Amino acid sequence: MDYEIKTQGKFSFIEEGEGEPLLLLHGLFGALSNFSHMIEYFRQYNKVVIPMLPLYDLNILETSVGGLAKFVHKFVEARGYTNFHLLGNSLGGHVALVYLLKHPEAPAKSLILTGSSGLFENGMGETYPKRGDYEYIRKKAELTFYDPAVATKELVDEMFEIVNNRLKVIKIITLAKSAIRHNLGEELQSIQQPTMLIWGKNDTITPPMVAEEFQKLIPNSQLEFIDKCGHAPMMEVPGEFNEILHKFLVSLQN
Repeated sequence: MDYEIKTQGKFSFIEEGEGEPLLLLHGLFGALSNFSHMIEYFRQYNKVVIPMLPLYDLNILETSVGGLAKFVHKFVEARGYTNFHLLGNSLGGHVALVYLLKHPEAPAKSLILTGSSGLFENGMGETYPKRGDYEYIRKKAELTFYDPAVATKELVDEMFEIVNNRLKVIKIITLAKSAIRHNLGEELQSIQQPTMLIWGKNDTITPPMVAEEFQKLIPNSQLEFIDKCGHAPMMEVPGEFNEILHKFLVSLQN
């Protein structure tokens, strides 16, 4: 489905539905298509909001997890969202965590992490990214999922286009290094929001032990594993993912 991309000042975003805002943060190679199942499902219950994170547009000093967290803070303030649920996949989860740690006063009602970085992640490897090698990029895309067929040609084409743009590659590498350096560890004990961790049991990028460590460190957190599922559950098993998330959001209603 095509959604209207709205703008306000320097912000571009999608906003669909009514109700408590559900703010979605995508990962390093994230695209709106990652969340299409979620938008369709949750727009019936929530105002689903997806800001376009400026992965390639920040100056090089701001191209970091902290820089993206600052962007999210400004976006939330500009839009005046309150009582919102914050969900992040992969790097988006890391950004959500840093945002909440830096802004404990943020009006976020809950936090949802899926395949989040912030403690440990397997990167794309030292040889990454290989420009011009479509087959290599296709294999890397397939590693994101338990079922390689989820890495559609359209998805691989999007990644291939990114890694063949020299400036985008520099920004991607800078962000990936920033994520690895910015390990949150003990800081996570300061997270105040009720937190739901939804994790693929077959995630090879942020393996199940990472989810267990997050649960140990984040005070008010619960963990649900999804079997036969990789690093992006909301794409690979949307039905089960949406059901777990919906149940969690309903449990928080006053």
